[in-house]
Amino acid sequence: MANDASNTPEYSVSELAHALKRTVEDSYGHVRVRGELGRVITAKSGHVYLDLKDERAVIDGVMWKGNAARLSFRPEEGLEVVAEGKLSTYPGRSKYQIIIDRMEPAGAGALMALLEARKKALAAEGLFAAERKRDIPFLPEVIGVVTSPTGAVIRDILHRISDRFPRHVLLWPVLVQGDKAAEQIAAAIEGFNALPEGGSVPRPDVLIVARGGGSIEDLWAFNEEIVVRAAAASDIPLVSAVGHETDTTLIDFASDRRAPTPTGAAEMAVPVRAELMASLGAESERLTRSLMRHIDRRRADFRSAARALPRPEGLLGPLRQRLDHAGERLGPTLTSGLQRRRDRLTAVLGGLRPAALKRDLAEKQRRVALAGERFGQAGRRAIDRQGRDLAALGARLSALSHASVLKRGFALVRDDAGTLVRTSGSLQSGQAVEIEFADGRKSARIDGAAGSAPAPKRKPKPRKPDSGGQGQLF
Repeated sequence: MANDASNTPEYSVSELAHALKRTVEDSYGHVRVRGELGRVITAKSGHVYLDLKDERAVIDGVMWKGNAARLSFRPEEGLEVVAEGKLSTYPGRSKYQIIIDRMEPAGAGALMALLEARKKALAAEGLFAAERKRDIPFLPEVIGVVTSPTGAVIRDILHRISDRFPRHVLLWPVLVQGDKAAEQIAAAIEGFNALPEGGSVPRPDVLIVARGGGSIEDLWAFNEEIVVRAAAASDIPLVSAVGHETDTTLIDFASDRRAPTPTGAAEMAVPVRAELMASLGAESERLTRSLMRHIDRRRADFRSAARALPRPEGLLGPLRQRLDHAGERLGPTLTSGLQRRRDRLTAVLGGLRPAALKRDLAEKQRRVALAGERFGQAGRRAIDRQGRDLAALGARLSALSHASVLKRGFALVRDDAGTLVRTSGSLQSGQAVEIEFADGRKSARIDGAAGSAPAPKRKPKPRKPDSGGQGQLF
């Protein structure tokens, strides 16, 4: 047994490791492998280290910096890919790995074509229009989050909000992957919008729809039409934070703001409290400095204006002198004025003696009596003059009255209606009339036809001989 063992070739560890490396590389110089990305690490050098896995096995993979820079997508955990390269070993860890030259998403072509067609159709309806976008509240009181209740996403959001500016956060738990995920996400958005103002459950001021990274298949729920329409119809401003920065879903176009990551959505939702306080402090300090500068400028202006004004002593000095002089003259002036009034009072009191008052009263009575006598004489003369005028008017009235005419032998004839008869033709035979004479009235009746009897001729009166020099006027 010992001899047999001594005939077996002896290898060093390095020789055996390199022999295995050459054997693997020669046998699998070019392979094409389909699998799901597990761990993905991008080193500072630019090389990408990852795991390719399926249900039963895992293969380490490495992609050098030059090939990684030519990728059209960002490798992420959970993404199904097809990798091309060669198998090799890493002697330092006794592991085999695939050195990847090319890599592309598995089955992504059909999904991308469907995604592009759906995007065009929804954009044509105006769901992605810029005018539909609304501003995010600067400091919301309540933040609604639609995401999975488990995992790092909700923890990152809560932690970021707590660090920046603690707010009330409402979580609506949903599936973020799978067949029922789209319906739950849309229902959560609509449910938050249906909350009444002032209800027992506060209505959010802003919504965050979030999910971690993944393949296009994993994120497909956020490309579903039901989710996009719910996001576009939301009355509450909505921030989408689905996947990583390079991931784009249709909800990003329908939302009011797109965040590159869930943590970025939390940063968009609330400002940094410390920064606000610092900003307020800086603004307060600026305001104080500005106010002090303003006061200093006004103080300088006041001093400049004060130098141009006369001194108070110069303004008040003459006035004080005038006041002193007036005070000096006031005493003698008051004394002399009081003396003058005292003299006038004495003179008035002298005129108020009883004998002088009696003489003054007698004189006033004499003047009153004389004025009364003059007034009586004038009144009697006026009455006599008015009596004479009245008598003259009465004589003229009597001369013009019809009574004087009746006294001269004339008469007035009235018919039975009391109307004055002016012509004989207005009377009929047998008509009753009333004749008024100077001394009374008589009734009569007309006999004969009207106007049948001619009027008798009156003989002229003989003229009396003229007795003297002047004849009669009448």
